[in-house]
Amino acid sequence: MVDEVTVRRAAETAWIVYRAAHPDVDVHHSRRCLLERYLHRRREERESDAEDLASFGIAYLHQPPEDEG
Repeated sequence: MVDEVTVRRAAETAWIVYRAAHPDVDVHHSRRCLLERYLHRRREERESDAEDLASFGIAYLHQPPEDEG
């Protein structure tokens, strides 16, 4: 079972870091939801702590969105 607190903490950290570098991105942008789904899958695939997941999330957010690339 995926630890919801760990995933949410990681998603929040990654989103804050991403938005600090991209202040024009809306706080409610759809990529935030995609980020959480991505981190859920990563957490299910292998045991990761919040720091690892946040790093994966930051890398994920710096990739072009699938619908744009």
